[in-house]
Amino acid sequence: MKALVYHGPGRHAWEQVPDATLQDDRDAIVRIDAVTICGTDLHILKGDVPTCEPGTVLGHEAVGTITAVGAGVRDRRPGDRVLISCISSCGTCAACRAGSYGQCTGGGGWILGHRINGVQAELARVPFADTSTYVLPEAVSDEDALLLADILPTSFEVGVLNGKLEPGDSLVVVGAGPIGLATILTSRLYSPADVIVIDPSASRRDAAKRLGATVTVASPEEARTALTELGHPAGADVCVEAVGIPATFEACCSLVRPGGHVANVGVHGAPVTLHLEDLWIRNVTITTGLVDTRTTARLLAMLERHQLSVHGLVTHRYGLDEMMDAYDVFGSADANDALKVALFHRG
Repeated sequence: MKALVYHGPGRHAWEQVPDATLQDDRDAIVRIDAVTICGTDLHILKGDVPTCEPGTVLGHEAVGTITAVGAGVRDRRPGDRVLISCISSCGTCAACRAGSYGQCTGGGGWILGHRINGVQAELARVPFADTSTYVLPEAVSDEDALLLADILPTSFEVGVLNGKLEPGDSLVVVGAGPIGLATILTSRLYSPADVIVIDPSASRRDAAKRLGATVTVASPEEARTALTELGHPAGADVCVEAVGIPATFEACCSLVRPGGHVANVGVHGAPVTLHLEDLWIRNVTITTGLVDTRTTARLLAMLERHQLSVHGLVTHRYGLDEMMDAYDVFGSADANDALKVALFHRG
């Protein structure tokens, strides 16, 4: 089979590898029908995730058709069309029983495309198939379902829910990439009064505006002015960091009001300065997190019932064998006006 293999910082290739095979009774083998590239994959390629070893097949967001299951799989069968979660859950450890699937100690967590081979391939082995896949309703397309593998539950759980967003709140989202845009979408479930989005890219600011941002600006200084003009001179109730660099985290800390929440979603590959000399007296809560995907089933039901729309998040589409082209486009997203790219099995 063909797969996208990581060969160390700055090196990757779409190449022939051995077919994925069952290795545990709870595994499933899935033919990949649709897959996408995540900003985290780019972080891996930059060397920001040293726990991902060269030789690993990347990717943790996919939709596919089950072709084989292990003897211990109870609720999935060959022929099922499934969403593969970015988080694998053993379902039995203390963390999983508490709903913290991202912290699974039974062999799960974020392992696909990180600690084991991932889903940017023609076939993928999915551990814990019963608890790490979702059978898709016919009404939900492969492309729409693909956005529930990671970015929708990540933005909702690590951004909106961790940030304790409430109806009528003011929200600042720093970064209008896929996670930032998904934060705008899922924040609307809580009816914020104002959503201010910061991104230097004009095309991404336009996308944020289409998806419901009240105001879009290019810099934190402009965001401060916008907050004041909208009636929030003390700062935002909630700030969501959706990039993963020191400057954007510090922007969130400077724009949040006393007693507000900063929810960090971005993947950081470098140390960040925490200005406790300014924050300690302001009662600011800062949260971090890896998505647990405990809301995936709820979001999928909302998508099926047309209570949630992901229209406009996918901007570029390719065949699986065009993986390297898709990486080039997504890796230079600003130059290509790219949000999410989707690649499809065509055969």
